[in-house]
Amino acid sequence: MPDPTSGPRIEIAPSVLPVDFSKLGEEVAALEAAGVDRIQWDVMDGQFVPNLTFGPSVIASARRHTSLPFEAHLMVYTPDVMAAEYVAAGCSRLIVHAEACTHLHRTLANIASLGATASVALNPATPASAIAHVLDLVDMVLVMTVNPGFGGQAYIGTMEPKIREVRDMIERAGLGDRVDLEVDGGIGPATIAGAAAAGANILVAGSALFRDPEGLSHAVSDLRATATAAFRR
Repeated sequence: MPDPTSGPRIEIAPSVLPVDFSKLGEEVAALEAAGVDRIQWDVMDGQFVPNLTFGPSVIASARRHTSLPFEAHLMVYTPDVMAAEYVAAGCSRLIVHAEACTHLHRTLANIASLGATASVALNPATPASAIAHVLDLVDMVLVMTVNPGFGGQAYIGTMEPKIREVRDMIERAGLGDRVDLEVDGGIGPATIAGAAAAGANILVAGSALFRDPEGLSHAVSDLRATATAAFRR
């Protein structure tokens, strides 16, 4: 079993898509009380993905209800247009999709200029090589294990070799202590070990957290323990 005190820290980052939107403040406070590490906001524009979700004002309204860091997963075209507004809303990390950015290098540099950390996401069909030349500009790579747009989808297990490929790229570049690897999509008790064993150290969970019959705190601790035991750097 790997030493849980060495290497990247395992983090549980819930998506708030499954929560009651009329009680966002209460819901993010409950997630903090349950022991999660950060809150992920799935921002969708109805064009890059077939759904609409949170604008910056909605995220800003929840900011005072928790001290946890916010990250905005921008599943949108032209993320540069509103990047500053998501930072102003309280998001310390912005994640953009390689597929949505005409000039990815410029977009990542723009996010950094706004005082946020920049991260890059890859859809299932996008090869790991798409981010090989921007690893020095990001603090995290997100490998999607579903096609983005909706919560509650089934985990695509064939993405695990790509997770491993990205982890190896990070380590070969000497960035293992600076660049995290996140996985999002279908993460739950039955799938989190596979993602962590492939090299993911930040796990985004949505529906699985809220389905646990023993409650949020149990779900978070159970997922963290399973991921920690399985993680391979």
